[in-house]
Amino acid sequence: MKILITGAAGFIGFHLAQRLLAEQHEVVGVDNLNDYYDLTLKEARLNRLQAQAGFRFERLDVADREGMAHLFAAGRFNRVVHLAAQAGVRYSLQNPHAYIESNIVGFLNVLEGCRYNQIEHLLYASSSSVYGANNHLPFSIRDRVDQPLSLYAASKRSNELMAYTYSHLYGLPATGLRFFTVYGPWGRPDMALFLFTRKILAGDAIPVFNHGHHQRDFTYIDDIIEGVVRVLHHPPHTEERAKEGTQSLPWRLYNIGNNQPVSLMTYIQTLEEVLGKKAQLQLLPLQPGDVPDTYADIEELEQLVGFRPSTTVREGIERFICWYRDYYQIKMFV
Repeated sequence: MKILITGAAGFIGFHLAQRLLAEQHEVVGVDNLNDYYDLTLKEARLNRLQAQAGFRFERLDVADREGMAHLFAAGRFNRVVHLAAQAGVRYSLQNPHAYIESNIVGFLNVLEGCRYNQIEHLLYASSSSVYGANNHLPFSIRDRVDQPLSLYAASKRSNELMAYTYSHLYGLPATGLRFFTVYGPWGRPDMALFLFTRKILAGDAIPVFNHGHHQRDFTYIDDIIEGVVRVLHHPPHTEERAKEGTQSLPWRLYNIGNNQPVSLMTYIQTLEEVLGKKAQLQLLPLQPGDVPDTYADIEELEQLVGFRPSTTVREGIERFICWYRDYYQIKMFV
């Protein structure tokens, strides 16, 4: 198949592109290569992709209406994986306009491209952040999600509703995946594992919000990619609901997480053990927009594609540190 991946130079997009190329699909990657975090890391990911047969890159902002329309018209894509977005809960308090431009306007341009170009399946990234003030654990896709605690969360919930509308109006097969705290090699420097590793090795204190009382469903990147690929090959279909006398739309939502939440302090202790170095902790109050705990109910996804994560937090951290040592050419941690 010919598959479009937006956000291809990003963490998840990079890993997904590698997996699809290994399966002999043709991949077109789109990214605007913004400077939200270290551009050299994005370029290093991209260089690896461009060295592989079957990959083509387009530097393009998904908020560029004309550019996206041209991309879709010329591309003749079979399926689309939309991962491009302005990420980060805390940054949404500093630069809210970036979230509207990328996450709302950009997603609309993707939907329009799919609408007019017979896309077989749109798979797009949502987030565990949509659960907001919900305190019922584990988080289920059947839970109410109308109390977002950040503009980032609101933008991701908006994406789910926009996709529903396009499925209803135009029959667009669309699947949203609510990602739960993805980590691993080639990850984002603004996320906990990357940030903590850098600071611990430098001897700097690490910021520990909510005084370390967070609980997160940390999900290793390889498990995420396995789930994404399986779902990509299972586009939703309109189904008759005989008992209700109605039809269901080709629109689905799933949680994709580890289903085994870990306390933040346990996560830090595991990182200390792998590094062989203790962390200095800067205990801080809960940040505005943060959700105290996340825990994914993945029953629906397991029933659909047999998704069941297999990577322990210890294994995932060890693999990340191995990559980190190699990428930054660090020979020892003492």
